[in-house]
Amino acid sequence: MKKKSNRKRGSTTHGWGSMKKHRGKGNKGGSGNAGTGKRASTKRPSIWHLKKPLGKSGFVNRQKAVLVSWNIDDLMKYCEKAGVKDAIDLSKLKVDKLLGRGQVTKKVSVTVYNASKKAVEKLKNAGCSVNVIAQIEETQ
Repeated sequence: MKKKSNRKRGSTTHGWGSMKKHRGKGNKGGSGNAGTGKRASTKRPSIWHLKKPLGKSGFVNRQKAVLVSWNIDDLMKYCEKAGVKDAIDLSKLKVDKLLGRGQVTKKVSVTVYNASKKAVEKLKNAGCSVNVIAQIEETQ
């Protein structure tokens, strides 16, 4: 036996009679708790126990925290421009994470909140020391 939706294909009203019927929520009398106001005393007791008022309330913060990340090549460029000789603290420069793209051209001691495995490996292979303050968990 065919499904009902297939049998009703081509029929304008899909078995609901007049074109006016079965249009939207207004035909049903609303959706959700519509009509719980005046003359709806039968529904009121089911709403009284709720602590929060009906409907949406409050604000939603749609801004997400953005991590500032530098690659090793950005770090090396900064060291050249700023004239860094031996140590640099990226946490004071508001850099959250050090990533591994680029080549290490200068021997520096780096302090950062978080660093990728590749970045730490490259810096240590070049003879630099890396101090990771607080590891931020990655979500992927």
